[in-house]
Amino acid sequence: MNTVCGAAELAARLRAGGAALFPTDTLPALAATPAHASHLWTLKCRPTHKPVILMAARAETLWACLEQPVLPAWRELAERHWPGALTLVLPAQGALVQQLNPGGNSLGLRIPACTEALELLGCSGPLATTSANRSGEPACTSADTAAAAFPTVPQLGPVPWPPPSGQASTVLAWGPNGRWQLLRAGAVLPPEDDDPPT
Repeated sequence: MNTVCGAAELAARLRAGGAALFPTDTLPALAATPAHASHLWTLKCRPTHKPVILMAARAETLWACLEQPVLPAWRELAERHWPGALTLVLPAQGALVQQLNPGGNSLGLRIPACTEALELLGCSGPLATTSANRSGEPACTSADTAAAAFPTVPQLGPVPWPPPSGQASTVLAWGPNGRWQLLRAGAVLPPEDDDPPT
């Protein structure tokens, strides 16, 4: 049976190197601190070439993690949809890239629109996250199904969690041509691409 913890206790477990399960507005998340993101690939039996994303409670926290100048177009889209079901994949550099996207040069960023998730992220700082399911299996949609998939991983309480939308976040990547590229359709509509590159 999974241990159920409050936000402060679960954040302490994460900082000590453990993994955690928590609700979001889209689907439940499996998380670890960036320094221990390798746990996520192991727990999910997920190929290491598939990156995980970085969640935080505040946009400025995420911008700082890119370790490069933040373009106005990125801020504009984030201000419109964060907190919410939008993941932005942006050029990045530094140690976090190698921890979350080994061999890559970008980071996926999101602020979830879920009070419980934001409370945890406020206590823990940015977390490496992925959907709470084993690779190739359907996404978990509740605390019970997440517990069944990962029986040794502690969960954020209280349970049951608020019902998620069940629809994954939209994933948009900033291309080298200065335009957004839709990587995954989801709950948020992609922006109109009528404007010239920024």
